[in-house]
Amino acid sequence: MIRLREVSQVFRGRRGAVEALREVDLDVVDGEFVAVVGRSGCGKSTLLRLVAGLLTATSGEVRVGGEPVVRPRRDVAIMFQRPALLPWRSVLDNVLLPVEVFGWPREEHRRRAYGLLEMVGLEAFDRRLPHELSGGMQQRVALCRALIQRPRVMLMDEPFSALDALTREELSIELQQIHMEHAATVVLVTHSIEEAVLLADRVVVLTPHPGRVLTVVDVAVPRPRTLGQNAYAADLARCSAELHEVLGARRAAVDP
Repeated sequence: MIRLREVSQVFRGRRGAVEALREVDLDVVDGEFVAVVGRSGCGKSTLLRLVAGLLTATSGEVRVGGEPVVRPRRDVAIMFQRPALLPWRSVLDNVLLPVEVFGWPREEHRRRAYGLLEMVGLEAFDRRLPHELSGGMQQRVALCRALIQRPRVMLMDEPFSALDALTREELSIELQQIHMEHAATVVLVTHSIEEAVLLADRVVVLTPHPGRVLTVVDVAVPRPRTLGQNAYAADLARCSAELHEVLGARRAAVDP
C-alpha cells in the first residue's frame, strides 16, 4: 500500500541545508498498522508529510496504492497532534468538513457522521462547539473527521501526545477497535515506545538526524491489547524492552 524507495529530504534555508531523511526504504502492506519512533528531529513527521503529499521528496520515490504521490489524496487522511477543529463549527459540522471540501453530498454522509460519533461515544455532543469539549473529546472528533472520507491510509502525527496518560490509553484502545473494524492502513508517529508497542504490527526505528531506518521490530501480539496484566503482557514487555535497548544503544553511540 505504501512504498518508499531511497527517499531523502533536504530543507534549504538562509542558514544552509538541513538533511531530515536519508535514503529511507520502507514498505507498509495493505491493512497494516506501523508505528515510527525515534528521537526529536529524526524526520518522523517529515516522513508522514511525504506520504500525505504535503511535501515532495528531494530524491527517491513515494508511492501509495502503486501510484506516485505528487499531491494530497482523497483516500489518505492525516491527524495531527492538535485536533485543529474550527471553533465556530459544531461537532457534527467539523466531522462533515471533508465532505464539503471534496464536494460530496452532505445528507448522504450525515448518517455516517452520526455513526462515527456514536462509535466514539459523542453522539450526544453533535451540536456542541469545540471549546465545550475536553482535549480527549476533541481528538475523538478529529478522528471521526478523518474517518468520514473512508481513507485507505490513515496517517497520525502524535495525535495523543497532548493528552493525560489515562485518556491516551483510552483512545489507544478505541483506535485498535477502529482499525480492526475499518481495516485502513495506519502509520503512526509517536515518541512513546509503549504506545507504539500497544498499537502497531511493526515498529520502525529511525536514527537521529538525518533519519534512516535503523531497525524494524515486529509486535506479534493479538488485539485488542492493553498495558495491564493479561496473557500477552510479557510479550509486549519484551518488545518494549527491545526498542528501549535499540534507542538507548544508539544514543550511547552518538553521545559518548
